[in-house]
Amino acid sequence: MKLSTRTRYAVRAIIELAQNGNNKPLQLKIIAQRQDISIKYLEQLMAVLRTAGFVRSVRGSKGGYILAKAPDQIKLNEVVHQLEGPVTTVECVEDEDCCMRSADCAARSLWMQVEQAIEKVLQSVTLQDLVDRANDGKRLDYQI
Repeated sequence: MKLSTRTRYAVRAIIELAQNGNNKPLQLKIIAQRQDISIKYLEQLMAVLRTAGFVRSVRGSKGGYILAKAPDQIKLNEVVHQLEGPVTTVECVEDEDCCMRSADCAARSLWMQVEQAIEKVLQSVTLQDLVDRANDGKRLDYQI
């Protein structure tokens, strides 16, 4: 499974919003500059994220986007599902009728395990977890 740029960029954008704080709107041009994403593409992503209820827009001269929920309330599986659809490895996992070997295929059971593992990881990670990871990477270590 390979995630699209759509999902990767959207996750980067909402991490940026989460790091900015909950009450301070962030303009698209700032997110675009910091994350090296075109503004046009970012506008499309934000429309999807807004419709899904992850972000909301704030109008006015100091407007922009903010998270619609607390970062610890946004699970990554929800974001991925909104942008990619369900996690799938092969067609026969979703539709066993697509292959006459589905009932006794050892490989199919492996692909099912892979999907379940991916889903479990995505469900266990919140946006706050990613913010914490990003902050851990920025801490300076002065040990000698």
